[in-house]
Amino acid sequence: MKIIVTGGAGFIGSHLVDRLIKGGHKVIVIDNLSTGKKENLNPKAKFYKADIRSPKISQIFKKEKPKAVFHYAAQIDIRKSAEEPIESASINILGTLNVLENCKKFGTKKIIFASSGGAVYGNAQIIPTLEDYASFPVSPYGIEKLISEYYLDFYHKNYNLKYLILRYANIYGPRQNSKAEAGVVAIFTNKLLNNETPIINGDGEQTRDYVFVDDAVRAAILTFKFSKSDNSIFNIGTSRETNVNNLYKLIVGETGKNVSANYGLAKPGEQKRSCLDYSKIKKELNWKPKYNLEKGLKKTVKWFKEL
Repeated sequence: MKIIVTGGAGFIGSHLVDRLIKGGHKVIVIDNLSTGKKENLNPKAKFYKADIRSPKISQIFKKEKPKAVFHYAAQIDIRKSAEEPIESASINILGTLNVLENCKKFGTKKIIFASSGGAVYGNAQIIPTLEDYASFPVSPYGIEKLISEYYLDFYHKNYNLKYLILRYANIYGPRQNSKAEAGVVAIFTNKLLNNETPIINGDGEQTRDYVFVDDAVRAAILTFKFSKSDNSIFNIGTSRETNVNNLYKLIVGETGKNVSANYGLAKPGEQKRSCLDYSKIKKELNWKPKYNLEKGLKKTVKWFKEL
């Protein structure tokens, strides 16, 4: 099958491209390389350097006519979304609309959308959180993802474009950008290996649900394969809550660098707790994470050491 992956030179997207190509699909990558890297690109993928907001997207869709799209390109930094909400919304909402319009125009059958369970639910009162929990995002990034989900449903109901929404928890692993503001595992690991002092924002008691990238990609492929999952929302998490202080201790142990972190101010728009219940995808598609945090961190730190 011919498949477009937006953001296919990025962290999760590049792992997804590798898996799709391994499965025998013809993959076209669209990425503007603002955060993605050329070295992440699979040599068997066809690459277009383009912004998802650009009119060039129409030319690519017209030429390639993909049967499916994995839409992973996004502005993913919650803090940046609070500091530059217009630019963030432009990428995450208008960019998504541009992709959807071209799916409609050129006969794409299905779109798989990388959403954020770590952001759309907001400060949930029920932890771990299920898909049917009322969504009240506390960051512009979460709002943008939720609005995009509503657009997906609109295009399905009005133009018969099938969709899948994957609400990811906090994904980590090899290829994650350690120079960005998002991706605490990569940031801590890189700083410790370079004998620098990491900064923990707030008191470090805020919790997240950490999912290894291989598990995240496996979930995407699994939902894509089975049509019974069409037009559904799935949480992709571990149902395990870990606070930043404990995460930091685990990374210190894995890197062997006994460096105490400094503490900074809490960032606006960040939740206190976030953890996803993945029982729906487990029940419907028999997916569950294969990596616990300790095992995933071991593989991640090993990759960073070998850079």
